[in-house]
Amino acid sequence: MLRPVLILAASLCLLGAPESKAAPALAGRVGFSAPLPLIPVVVFGERGRLTEAEFARQTGADPSDIARRHAASGIIHCGNARGAGQLTLANNIVTTAAHVLFDESGAPRGDAGHCSFTASIAGTVSVTAIDVESIVAGAADPYRAPPAQDWAVARLRRPVEGARAYAIGAAPRAGSAIEFAARGHADWGASSALSLQDCALREMLAQGSEGTREFSFDCDAGIGASGGALLDPDGQRLDAIFVGYRSAKPDLAAPFSPQHYNFAVTVEGAFRRAVETMAGTRATASAR
Repeated sequence: MLRPVLILAASLCLLGAPESKAAPALAGRVGFSAPLPLIPVVVFGERGRLTEAEFARQTGADPSDIARRHAASGIIHCGNARGAGQLTLANNIVTTAAHVLFDESGAPRGDAGHCSFTASIAGTVSVTAIDVESIVAGAADPYRAPPAQDWAVARLRRPVEGARAYAIGAAPRAGSAIEFAARGHADWGASSALSLQDCALREMLAQGSEGTREFSFDCDAGIGASGGALLDPDGQRLDAIFVGYRSAKPDLAAPFSPQHYNFAVTVEGAFRRAVETMAGTRATASAR
């Protein structure tokens, strides 16, 4: 839920469950709660998101390899909300945005029986419960915290068989090429469908106190994909997670600009350490 302001409106890109009738986007960082009678979509350029088959054709890759490479990308359902997430470093560890797991008041969105990770492995749907007691977040009250703290890591109740977790990439910088891979977009047909797009990080917007950084980026993104993966160009290492958008006119598709952009949080500092600790491993020097 969000309403435009004169200069810039901001939103976390999380989708409410079907019974949430007011609006699919939940409360934005600017503190407004008036619903929008639309799904804001921030679109840049002409290319836009691609299906797995389209991405394979455009990049000359094998479609089955694309599917295997991105089996780590899934959907997180927690309470009445839905966002994106991905297996990271281990096939029982997921990363996502903190606001996918915590609501506007800082309360958990779901208990042990109502938070899960859904993956698509070789055409088979796998649903695995999230151990909510294991959650480590940059902020347990993400709607009131700086965007660079909007990250979370959680352990699954069991490993997801048949999926290879993403590694963690080197520290990105402005201009770094990325591949945005996410499920859950509300405007992308079946919510479980994967969308892919090559683009770039644009500007570092803020440095988090715990070592994470906030960047703008110019991939197309929208409601329901919060927590989705910004990967290296090979699509195998996680550089950052999608958190939200800021726009003076969030109801309109428009070119990337200082008044119309998506933003992400890097997997660095405390975020990276939390993933490594939970996975029981340290990233190799080549991934740093």
